[in-house]
Amino acid sequence: MEEPDCSYDKAIEELRLREYPMLQGTTYLDHAGTTLYAKSLIDRFANDMTSHLYGNPHSASNSSQLTTRRIEDVRVRLLGLFNADPQDFDVVFVANATAGIKLVMEAFRDGSDGFWFGYHKDSHTSLIGVREAATRHQCFASDTEVDSWTHETNTEALAGLFAYPAQSNMNGRRLPLDWSRRIRSNKNGRMYTLLDAAALVSTSPLDLSDSSAAPDFTVLSLYKIFGFPDLGALIVRKASGSVFDNRRYFGGGTVEMVVCLKEQWHAKKSEALHERLEDGTLPIHSIMALDSAISVQQELFGSLSRISRHTAVLAARLFERLTSLRHGNGVPVCRVYKDTGSDYTNTQTQGPIVALNLCNGLGGWISNAEVEKLAAVKNFQIRTGGLCNPGGVAASLELAPWEMRENFSAGQRCGNDNDILRAKPTGMIRISLGAMSVVKDVDAFIDFVQEFFVEHTPVPSPQPLTSPGNEPPTRSHLHVESLSIYPVKSCAAWSVPRGIPWEVRREGLAWDREWCLVHQGTGAALSQKRYPKMTLIRPSIDLGVGMLRIQLVGALRDSTRRNEIMVPLSADPRVYTGEPAYRDSDAKVCGDSIRAKTYKSGEISAFFSQALGVACHLARFPATGNGPSASVSSRHSKAHLQKYQRATNMHIPGAFPDALPLASGPIVSKPILLSNESPILTISRSSLNRLNELIKIDGGKAAQAEVFRANVVVAQDMSCPPGAEQPYDEDNWRFLQIGQQYFEMLGPCRRCQMVCVDQHTAEKNQEPFVTLSKTRRFDGRVYFGEHTCHLPMNDSSSPLAQNPTISVGDPVVPFLEDQAHRDTCLQALVG
Repeated sequence: MEEPDCSYDKAIEELRLREYPMLQGTTYLDHAGTTLYAKSLIDRFANDMTSHLYGNPHSASNSSQLTTRRIEDVRVRLLGLFNADPQDFDVVFVANATAGIKLVMEAFRDGSDGFWFGYHKDSHTSLIGVREAATRHQCFASDTEVDSWTHETNTEALAGLFAYPAQSNMNGRRLPLDWSRRIRSNKNGRMYTLLDAAALVSTSPLDLSDSSAAPDFTVLSLYKIFGFPDLGALIVRKASGSVFDNRRYFGGGTVEMVVCLKEQWHAKKSEALHERLEDGTLPIHSIMALDSAISVQQELFGSLSRISRHTAVLAARLFERLTSLRHGNGVPVCRVYKDTGSDYTNTQTQGPIVALNLCNGLGGWISNAEVEKLAAVKNFQIRTGGLCNPGGVAASLELAPWEMRENFSAGQRCGNDNDILRAKPTGMIRISLGAMSVVKDVDAFIDFVQEFFVEHTPVPSPQPLTSPGNEPPTRSHLHVESLSIYPVKSCAAWSVPRGIPWEVRREGLAWDREWCLVHQGTGAALSQKRYPKMTLIRPSIDLGVGMLRIQLVGALRDSTRRNEIMVPLSADPRVYTGEPAYRDSDAKVCGDSIRAKTYKSGEISAFFSQALGVACHLARFPATGNGPSASVSSRHSKAHLQKYQRATNMHIPGAFPDALPLASGPIVSKPILLSNESPILTISRSSLNRLNELIKIDGGKAAQAEVFRANVVVAQDMSCPPGAEQPYDEDNWRFLQIGQQYFEMLGPCRRCQMVCVDQHTAEKNQEPFVTLSKTRRFDGRVYFGEHTCHLPMNDSSSPLAQNPTISVGDPVVPFLEDQAHRDTCLQALVG
């Protein structure tokens, strides 16, 4: 790693003491977002203002002519900073870089046929916004996609505009400036380029000496270069200036003549391009200040090339030290979001920005909101959040579009405290270094992270449950055979594919029984008991698009005009539709009165009403989420489930074993959505096999696992020897470890005749209820399966606690315990 230039660094420190008194005690790490200006600049600007009289340039007075001359001189001087020949380029002064982008957008939008717009995923929000005015648009997800596209012959009938940043404002990676030349060579003159150079030129030079290879339009944020004034610029390649002939709007100063009585006519100025585009009175004093800023920056710092070398060394130092930080157990402290093709020692590929998130010793994410609060107390100037770079943030944090919409509907906004959702950060920390940055700033931030966020003592991992007497359990030969959720209550199951970790929420598995069909008259939730054809309504979760798909199969397939509908998974469909999709209404579920959200769409209601032959609506009872800020569900598991509260004496085949009463304190009920009694239902394949053996002895039809509508099916491993199955062993279980998550068994599940509905055909049978009533009856009730709930961990900083998940194939370890052991387990696991 190259060492900092000590003389430059010392000069900057002295400069800060002299010129920037407000910086004393402040660690300045947000060059792109904080306005700073030197005392020398303000003094020079003030002297200019008090020494000259500047007037509106749209006049012939002496003060106006002085203003006109000075403005034209500043134009030439600004072009000179970027080696842009005034014969080939013109400068249009605008309020900021975004205003320059809008000016280009207006010209393309006002064309007679519209325009095609392409943009790179690393684009700033202001570039992305152009797509809303385009006839067609495309987001390029990688440099490779752009490279391939630039070599293609243009087949687009519309005029086109391709936009990209010279440097990502998120993580500082630098994109190929050669794209402009390639596009001009291969796209037959119908494709133009818009370069967002705001982030790049804040610390680095931009060479526009070759007009044939330069972008057609380049936008700059001058305050990001000089700190003052607040001004932007659009550099236009004159050969491309005809694009602005399409622009319809005109303002004062951009037209020679306007007729508005009886006739509607105007003549635009034509002598210089900027005369046609600078509507209204120019910000003359800001332009004068720009002249002073260019002079002062050159006197204080030298060239942009020197600033570039200095900041590159600082960024490399920061990156190297951050990535080397480790907790006491060896877990990395920082996750730095660097593109694989960028290198902090190469200014062609990487700028002086480091984007990161902090992790705790367990590998869980640390809230950026908490980091920023502490940084503010310690007087560190940093930036956190989405950084106005939605594509880059989404790609770096691996956030799918539906997840971002779901986060938005859950209340996440840039800058608020909801910055870790489903164990993923929603934003990041950005450190941006500039001309005034010094080695001491970098080292101070490293010290800050080490002091407050590095856990030097090794952090113990969450301890697994142990069997009674603290003896380790014998090796389990069980695993999760299948995971199923029932998005729409009483409709068909959807099986979680193998290899996909599925979120476990307080109310059960994610999206399990979150929707239901309610009778339009009574408001009661429909059930398979009365409408067995509900099993032919097949919901599925499409995480790729964030939708709940609902299809009709079998006898229902031709019952409606269409056999599939989709509704957003997002709890707030306005992020998809732009308007509320729900109305609040009363409903009844399993005897409980709830306040549900009923879909307003007549098309959705007709879909289900026609399919089942009963007037009904689709309603939703959204999950309240995890964490301390989550609201409380209005439905809870039933108190009678805690089987450890009673002793049992069953001595018939498949009977429950004797169990000691284990709890003497109050029962803590568990929040549930639309399930009947508990968050999760677990069954054993061994028990189902034993049940089916008894059914077959009497000539009955074997039961499918689906009829029990379980969420988790636990089965013996293939490695188990024949005869090793232990049917109904789940009656003894008090806790389960599934993968790395822990669950409590709440009690046996009482069964009704709904288990007789064939889940594939909707036909009713006598089995398995008849055989269950003979072998699994107790106190007049029939039982099969175990009610279950998730046990959240105490340490919310653990990734296992931030995003509890289980998967098909996970090992399953059951635990038996007495009262003392149960209390110990709960104390260790439950927050």
